[in-house]
Amino acid sequence: MISKKSKYAIKALVGLAKRYKSGPVIIAELAEEDAMPRKFLEAILLELKNQGILGSKKGAGGGYYMIKPPAEVMLSSVLRLTDGPISLLPCVSLNFYERCADCTDEATCGLRQVAREVRDASLHILSNTSIQDLVDKEAALAKKRKATRK
Repeated sequence: MISKKSKYAIKALVGLAKRYKSGPVIIAELAEEDAMPRKFLEAILLELKNQGILGSKKGAGGGYYMIKPPAEVMLSSVLRLTDGPISLLPCVSLNFYERCADCTDEATCGLRQVAREVRDASLHILSNTSIQDLVDKEAALAKKRKATRK
């Protein structure tokens, strides 16, 4: 399960991607759009700015905007920035490896093997899905929903 922090980061990035190259967006607008706590969102956006995904402008007409094109921001990167490892167990993490304290033999651990398979499948999807893909998926789902309501 992803954390609220990751979920809000992704929602905010989708909101900013929908306005890509349209200028800065104020935090209050993003927070209201997706019912996110403003103070928490401020901290998340600052973190994304510090990681080079977002830029910001102060003053009148200020706010946050995407520096990187939405098609270049992958979900795997966002999740790693906000939550850390994308694995069920620390012993299968690619970037945050840590031996399990209660493990006697990693080479023969069945749970480790299953966790590695889950990590690989998840990572494949998350590394090949961009923020722009989410924007496109939302638009397609909205179009489909509208068509079925007629």
